[in-house]
Amino acid sequence: MASLSASKILLGLGLVFVVGYVATDLVFNDDQYLYKLKQERKQKNEQFRGHRTSPLPEELHENFDSLRYYPPQALWRITATLQRLPPGDTLSLPLTQGGADKYTRFGRASFDWQGHKQTVTLLRRVSKTDPTLFVPFTDKTNGRGSYGGGRYLDVETPGDNDQQVTLDFNRTYNPYCAYGGNFSCPMPPKENWLTIDVPAGEKSYKE
Repeated sequence: MASLSASKILLGLGLVFVVGYVATDLVFNDDQYLYKLKQERKQKNEQFRGHRTSPLPEELHENFDSLRYYPPQALWRITATLQRLPPGDTLSLPLTQGGADKYTRFGRASFDWQGHKQTVTLLRRVSKTDPTLFVPFTDKTNGRGSYGGGRYLDVETPGDNDQQVTLDFNRTYNPYCAYGGNFSCPMPPKENWLTIDVPAGEKSYKE
């Protein structure tokens, strides 16, 4: 009987593993997700190697190999609840070199992470025609794996009737200030300071 019970347990664990693997595989093969992500990162590396398009200081171009990333994980492609905000709700984000950029608050995206509710504000750039929403944020990996000043995330603008929005932290990227040079980058507002680790997306450029 003990042997039979053990066999059932092993079979159950095997089924859980298979179901979990299939679920992850389905998410990450949606529209060739992993392929697209790999191509995006490849193109960004090529940009960084270019002398005209790279944010790296000139002396670092020759030895540049690749940016560093956390492994893609399906669990960091989060479906969050969307709360839209009234039009015209503006704020100014201080820049690292002084001054500020103006944004409007589009809405707030909330999700639960291991029992801890997290919320970020989705911003729209006032001075640009970029159709995506902008999410500058900090998390507990900053300074110990990811860039200390926080990171950025671009989010597809939801439809008029959508009540949810996708936060794909696998596509999180660093501000240009993370690579050196004379850049002025918007700093994440306090309302976007997450209280959790987000080991996803781009890591710090240097250890």
